[in-house]
Amino acid sequence: MMGLMASDETRTETRTETPKSAPLGREAAERDARVPGRTPGPPGTRAWTTWTTRLLVLGIVLAAVNLRPAITSLGALLEEVRVGLGMSGSVAGLLTSVPPLCFAVFGVTAPRLARRFGPGAVVCAGMVAITAGLLIRPYAGGTAGFLAATALALMGIAVSNVLMPVIVKRFFPDRVGSMTGLYSMALAFGTSIAAAATVPMTNALGGDWQPGLAVWAVLAAAAVLPWIPFVRDRKAPSEPSPARDASKDADKGAEGAEGASGPAAARRADRPAAQPAEQPPLRITRSRTAWALAVFFGLQATAAYITMGWMAQIFRDAGVSAGTAGLLLAVIMVMGVPLAFVIPRVATRLPHQGPIVLVLGVCGLAGYAGLYFAPAGGAWAWALLLGVSNCAFPLALTMVGMRARTGAGVAQLSAFAQSTGYLISIPGPLLVGVLYQHSGGWGMPIALMSALMVPQMVVGFLAGRDRTVEEEAAR
Repeated sequence: MMGLMASDETRTETRTETPKSAPLGREAAERDARVPGRTPGPPGTRAWTTWTTRLLVLGIVLAAVNLRPAITSLGALLEEVRVGLGMSGSVAGLLTSVPPLCFAVFGVTAPRLARRFGPGAVVCAGMVAITAGLLIRPYAGGTAGFLAATALALMGIAVSNVLMPVIVKRFFPDRVGSMTGLYSMALAFGTSIAAAATVPMTNALGGDWQPGLAVWAVLAAAAVLPWIPFVRDRKAPSEPSPARDASKDADKGAEGAEGASGPAAARRADRPAAQPAEQPPLRITRSRTAWALAVFFGLQATAAYITMGWMAQIFRDAGVSAGTAGLLLAVIMVMGVPLAFVIPRVATRLPHQGPIVLVLGVCGLAGYAGLYFAPAGGAWAWALLLGVSNCAFPLALTMVGMRARTGAGVAQLSAFAQSTGYLISIPGPLLVGVLYQHSGGWGMPIALMSALMVPQMVVGFLAGRDRTVEEEAAR
């Protein structure tokens, strides 16, 4: 897959004589042009090679894989963590509400951090934070330390969550659907593998929940490495990307050799590069589509974090073993691996994404109904249906990229939709814990999940309309 993504890069080999009076930036560009597989970068920037693109795709995939194990690994061992730390059901509900709270608080800072330090540096720092948080939290001692270390990991996840659509839009503007699908597949894979493997790995490591949670720090540490070369790339998200420039160069064909040398090229090299005019921030709150997308994001996140935090416990209370409950949670999450690649590609080909929203919502309602009436008898079928419904997340990410025209617009819409959405989702997991503790069963929590699916379908249908936030904010 990475080879396929990288194959779009242009391979040029031109041989020109550099006039003695040529500027240093032009000499560097011409040296780059003589290297096979390297696309000439603009003066003063490093060349963008096919291997750089492959490294970026690898970084996106590894970052996405690490955006959910901190949550689903905890869901698989929630009962053991509750006993080990002496948590009540309400406190455990608070614990499952920490992810959307952190995503809302820290996610809104991501665009500003990206403008100051560059998106690559922020994502790299996010992976470091995830590694540190996962390594520290099992051994922090007490509920407060556990929550603080979890918040550190979730802070890294939050900024990476927001910047992934921005990076995809910036570096792969003509492949938003396929790259979003690849990223979403990797995210679903990481989510499901953590749910399925945490209990077996815990047993293999001696049966203690602490090493079973800490082992996921190794995977997060591996995700730091591909982002290190991009730490010094401090372009703002609205500036043109080398990958986009390379694809434009490919369209010029034979004029590349003529344009690389001669008087015209010398005159272009002598002129300072035109700087893009800085656009004022969008008044994003004036866009109805932005609000619809934010509420849709919040309601699907509510369902997702209730699922990740409580679904294994629902199955366990129905009489399913801990190992099988973890596998059922993994099935819900692994459904996102193929569908997260298919749904964005289909969505980008449709003028209106509302019908996809409705199909996913109907699957969710059917899954909740089965979970209410026969949680153990049809457990595998309900897991499949809920897995399909859970794919509202990659659809929401795709619509973020489609509902804005510019990279800056995508960054602002992504931050607004995700931060507002995660604020909306905070009460959901906590309320499920309170209802579970006070009702003594799962009937009322499942009824709540079903009720929330209806407004999710309505606002998702509205967010799927073919319009952009720039158009609406300018009115």
